Amino acid sequence: MTVPDTAAYFTTQDQLKAFLCGRALTSDLYAPMVAVALACLGTVTVIRSLELVRTKLQAQHLSYRELGTCVRAAVAQGGWHSLWLGWGPTALRDVPFSALYWFNYELVKSWLSGLRPKDQTSVGISFVAGGISGMVAATLTLPFDVVKTQRQVALGAVEAVRVMPPYTDSTWLLLRRILAKSGTRGLFAGFLPRIIKATPSCAIMISTYEFRKSFFQRLNREQLLSP
Repeated sequence: MTVPDTAAYFTTQDQLKAFLCGRALTSDLYAPMVAVALACLGTVTVIRSLELVRTKLQAQHLSYRELGTCVRAAVAQGGWHSLWLGWGPTALRDVPFSALYWFNYELVKSWLSGLRPKDQTSVGISFVAGGISGMVAATLTLPFDVVKTQRQVALGAVEAVRVMPPYTDSTWLLLRRILAKSGTRGLFAGFLPRIIKATPSCAIMISTYEFRKSFFQRLNREQLLSP
């Protein structure tokens, strides 16, 4: 799930950013945010069914052979759209996360780089900017991650008794219910584990991406200049 998701995400957002900047459809500051939001929306939609498969595999301790039977039974019981159950909370978590992450990353990277050209941004600057941006984005989108988790837990409880619910609560209803029951603390449950996970992973991801991108761009230039 992760390999095609990452490849599609980065390729799409790079192409969209170049398209938006090349045609002056938006400013250079907001182009990354718009591009990654659209790219993330597409990957969430395409990969969402695979995430549900992963959740079933983990929750029910199924083998890969049993998983095929489980997915076919879920489709027969709830239709193909059941594979995208929880798409709303996932999109509300991942799309704003990506938009906020890249917007803040460009700002922090620009601030740390100073007068250094963008194509000479060091790996250390990318690492620090990515970590700070990931921490901010993870904090602001945590309530939607809580909703997504609770919906998956409820789905697992329903499947345990082999009964499909007549309907699922909307994301906003679940948010209000959590707020009424547990207050603001409930919306930010699991704050520390999410920050501990998001900060280093975002820092490693973006610094590795920037380093490899710079490496291959330099390699391409050298090949074009060579006789």
